[in-house]
Amino acid sequence: MQARDMNAAKYRAMTADELDDELKKLKKEQFNLRFQGATGQLEGTNRIKEVRRTIARIKTLQNEAVAKASQSEQGA
Repeated sequence: MQARDMNAAKYRAMTADELDDELKKLKKEQFNLRFQGATGQLEGTNRIKEVRRTIARIKTLQNEAVAKASQSEQGA
């Protein structure tokens, strides 16, 4: 549990551009992992799960930022 919390804190400290870059990198990795799995070359299948969850974590942070910006516009 602690590693996951530190991971989320690391992503919360990133800027929007850094999150976008990280998301692109993770999506490429996810594609490569799926391809390796399909060809029987993948050894550590747990990495697929980690990458998928990290992608979801980043998307959640991006959606939170959009909602926060939207709410501050409505309040102003």
